[in-house]
This record gives sequence, C-alpha cells and structure tokens, in this order.
Amino acid sequence: MFKISKEFSFDMAHLLDGHDGKCQNLHGHTYKLQVEISGDLYKSGAKKAMVIDFSDLKSIVKKVILDPMDHAFIYDQTNERESQIATLLQKLNSKTFGVPFRTTAEEIARFIFNRLKHDEQLSISSIRLWETPTSFCEYQE
Repeated sequence: MFKISKEFSFDMAHLLDGHDGKCQNLHGHTYKLQVEISGDLYKSGAKKAMVIDFSDLKSIVKKVILDPMDHAFIYDQTNERESQIATLLQKLNSKTFGVPFRTTAEEIARFIFNRLKHDEQLSISSIRLWETPTSFCEYQE
C-alpha cells in the first residue's frame, strides 16, 4: 500500500467564545492543510501506477474545502455570540462558514477528514492541519 500527500494553504478567521485566553477574541490564521491518502495503485488506464492523480486531489480539495472556507469567518452555529457576529458579517457581505461545533484546530481537522473521506469517498488516511507554523493537529480513524 502507498501513501501520498498534498499540502494546501488557506486563511480563515474565528474565535473561541468562552476560551480563557487570547483566542476568545476574533482573530485569523493562515492554515496549512496536509491531506494524506493511502491505497493501491491503479492497474490500468490513464491513472495507471497512481494512488490518485495529484491534480484530481487538488480539484476536490479546492471545491469542497478551500473555496468555501478560504478567507471566511468560520463560526460555531450553536454558539449565540458567534452566530451574532456571523449575522453582522453576512449583512456586510463578508464571507462566513458555519459549522455545528467549536472551531478548534482539532474539530476543523476532523470536519475536513469526514468531508473528504465520507462525502467525497476519498481513501483519506490522515489530515494534518497547522494553525500556526509550529502547531498542528492530526486526525485519523
């Protein structure tokens, strides 16, 4: 079995309402995302000797992760304060992305994993999400 990975970068703003540190304030990150796929090689056809064509992986990640999340305010739809901020931003024609969980690196990594593995049917083995150049979360099942 082979493992391949591709890295992506995107920017997103968030806050962690109720956090006991600086992250309770609205702030942003330049996230680095590493998508790792494991599998056997195609035995024939245009993709012969590949696990997945890197350009196909790039297109899928762009469509389902980067396009909706890049330069957006990601917020917890179950949190009243974060939802109020999102509503204001939407009225100002700013990009938002609502999720039903607290927007920690851990939960975002799990969300991306599930979206790619279950919704897009990719053979994802792990997701690494860097919130800063020195801090990342890895999610795998």
